[in-house]
Amino acid sequence: MSRRPQHPSSTASAPAKASKANTAGEAFSPAGGEGYPELPDLDLLSVHGARVHNLKNLSLDLPRNGMTVITGISGSGKSSLAFDTIYAEGQRRYLESFSAYARQFMGSMERPDVDKITGLSPVISIEQKTTSRNPRSTVGTVTEIYDFMRLLFARAGEAYSWKSGKKMVRYTEEQILMALLERFGGKPVYLLAPLVRGRKGHYRELFEQTRRQGYVKVRVDGEIRELEPKMQVDRYKVHDIDVVVDQLIAKPNAKEKDQVRLQRSVSTALGLGQGALGVIVKGKEEEYHSFSRRLMCPDTGLSYEEPSPNTFSFNSPYGACPECRGLGELQTVDRERCVPDPSVPIQKGGIAPLGEVRDNYLWDTVRKLARKYKFSLAKPVGELKPEVLELILEGKNKKGDEIPPEKDPGRWYTLANGVVGLLENCYSGTSSEGLRRWAEAFMTRSPCPVCEGTRLKMESLWFRIDGKHIHDLASMDLASLGAWLEGVEERLSDRQRKIGRDVLKEIRERVGFLLNVGLEYLSLDRPARSLSGGESQRIRLATQIGSKLTGITYILDEPSIGLHQRDNHRLIEALHDLAAADNTVLVVEHDKDIMLAADHIVDLGPGAGVHGGELVAAGSPKAFLKQRSLTADYLSGKEEIPVPAERRKGNGKAIKLHGAKGNNLQNLTVAFPLGCFIGITGVSGSGKSTLINETLYPLLHNHVYQATKTPL
Repeated sequence: MSRRPQHPSSTASAPAKASKANTAGEAFSPAGGEGYPELPDLDLLSVHGARVHNLKNLSLDLPRNGMTVITGISGSGKSSLAFDTIYAEGQRRYLESFSAYARQFMGSMERPDVDKITGLSPVISIEQKTTSRNPRSTVGTVTEIYDFMRLLFARAGEAYSWKSGKKMVRYTEEQILMALLERFGGKPVYLLAPLVRGRKGHYRELFEQTRRQGYVKVRVDGEIRELEPKMQVDRYKVHDIDVVVDQLIAKPNAKEKDQVRLQRSVSTALGLGQGALGVIVKGKEEEYHSFSRRLMCPDTGLSYEEPSPNTFSFNSPYGACPECRGLGELQTVDRERCVPDPSVPIQKGGIAPLGEVRDNYLWDTVRKLARKYKFSLAKPVGELKPEVLELILEGKNKKGDEIPPEKDPGRWYTLANGVVGLLENCYSGTSSEGLRRWAEAFMTRSPCPVCEGTRLKMESLWFRIDGKHIHDLASMDLASLGAWLEGVEERLSDRQRKIGRDVLKEIRERVGFLLNVGLEYLSLDRPARSLSGGESQRIRLATQIGSKLTGITYILDEPSIGLHQRDNHRLIEALHDLAAADNTVLVVEHDKDIMLAADHIVDLGPGAGVHGGELVAAGSPKAFLKQRSLTADYLSGKEEIPVPAERRKGNGKAIKLHGAKGNNLQNLTVAFPLGCFIGITGVSGSGKSTLINETLYPLLHNHVYQATKTPL
């Protein structure tokens, strides 16, 4: 195999073996250097003639199975090389590996402007802009730790009754039969055998098989239906399917043949339902009860369905709180935002959602109310009678007065339910994003009163391991969770220990990876949208380490952002672990510690934009420091940023915050002097962003621009 010519002005010299370079400290010689053996092309990731954006026909070799830092001044072409060339080509090759039939649905990617890239393995990008905005994403779901915890609680959790608090026991078939007679004696009941719970499919074969067994009715998603030939359901929706085994009246003192019938029906239903039995009690309101040979409360007769991982998922209807649907919080109308200033008259915008008086449908309703209840629109809102204000805001008041509904039932933009009802309808009942944002400006988020922010239904929180339910563990900071995991097996029963050994090992390893990248202050229930770019990157990095993939090219975009220097060594160790697993790690970075810990450094420049895009220097850290490069000069101490001899004194004024309690702020009082350059620092998670971005900024924004942002 022939090698392409080496040009000192545009390429790095040949590297030494990358996987062992970190111990030697000199994996690559400087451009034009000598004394380092050349590697075969198999050990190189080679880029030939890259011209993406401002790259000037750039060619260079990078070590495989090692850690390379790509650095240079802002705009020098680092991201163009790492993401827009190497990653883009890896993505394109992945799509090209699909069949022509699959590609017609997926589309194709344009080839980056590069002559050739060799030695490129499958690529994974970890960028700063990957923070999820999905309100259902948490640290636990992103890292998949919560998925393992769901499995652990579904298989090893001990159930307790939410009525009595006692541990649930397993009943025999005879005990279930006695409970039926005692609780539903004399009432008509349907005995059901659950066949499908929370799964997608058309189930045509299941219905046909059930019909051939002699059954005539099934209960599909809460509705009892006759079994028909070729019957099926929507294959793309989640379904619950039960077969109706018998319909009878449960009589404690029934004749022997009736008792035998009930006993046989119960036995048949438990057999078909794999130990589970459903009972529908007919009456004024249909009641559904589930029984199981596995879990039941001895005092109250309460029974739970057999737990599955979905039982503990707030992203599944089988585990989510029915009130907030697994979000943990509700968006409710804030009356203080609706009436920001009680001294302002109604016609001048005293009720903010209505705005100032105008000739439209809503104001016609307000004028009718004014005539009926004899109040003036020129009167300040604060001087209105409480029942009148309540009527306008809620659509009714304690006296029983109501705003009559409109004659046109299709009209939704109405005050029939008051201003509050109007805003709620605009928020949840429209497809217009602009209208939704308008309504959201008068609303606030508050913890769900039913689940109290746990996101889960009540039954899910009554399965315990070592006395803790799943949200107890999810709400711990990772340092506390790691400490709990270390000794938990000693506190478990023999059964729990055998079942949970492998799952606990996996959870323990993944939590350890997060601790190693300096995220011990986070908790698994922390929303992903609240994470900074640096935190998001480090979480994805820990997830990739936990996935234990090998032969991958990882490309990271400044993972040190948001990380205190105290924790830099943890990030470096994580990157080294990733490279040690036979992966190629490319890091776009400016941090000194990470650059000096790399196996190889590539410096692009010499300037930005049209003045950049060239290879300035490359080599191992030791060799790199000897080369002529602006980056090398700062690393070696030849260049430095001087400390100012004088400091600005400011203008003598200050902005003061009193009693800041957002997130982890401990009733903080702090002053910010004006006319100065102020630095806010501290270790990761100390509350810097909470103080500035989520407390000070909303307050100033509201004061200056009359906005409605809510500070923490």
